[in-house]
Amino acid sequence: MHFYITGDTHRNFDRIEDFCYGYETTTEDVMIILGDAGINYWLDMSDKELKGQLSGMDITFFCVHGNHEARPWEAADYEEKIWNEGIVYVEEQYPNILFAKDGEIYNFHGKKVMPIGGAYSVDKYYRIRNGLP
Repeated sequence: MHFYITGDTHRNFDRIEDFCYGYETTTEDVMIILGDAGINYWLDMSDKELKGQLSGMDITFFCVHGNHEARPWEAADYEEKIWNEGIVYVEEQYPNILFAKDGEIYNFHGKKVMPIGGAYSVDKYYRIRNGLP
């Protein structure tokens, strides 16, 4: 099991897909996305299509929510389960897409981490003014 870290995919997972292919990852490997994955962005069918695409990749996604996406508990039928000693949000049909729960402590090969997602968005008022999520 290997852990990889990236951030701000903003719904574009081409480079992740290339990475997985190049390094021959498996679902035992974990790609940590540090915010703005964009998986729960529009809260419509396009999110489900993206999740379908990601569920076919040979890697497990561990996502920390960013400031440009809905929180998992607002987005879909997520369940809570224990993963690496902490609680994650997961949908049954997409078992390799996990979302961190703020304040939980996870164990990554003996290293303890506590993700707290979200941030102030410099484009907050632009998004509100233009009806964007």
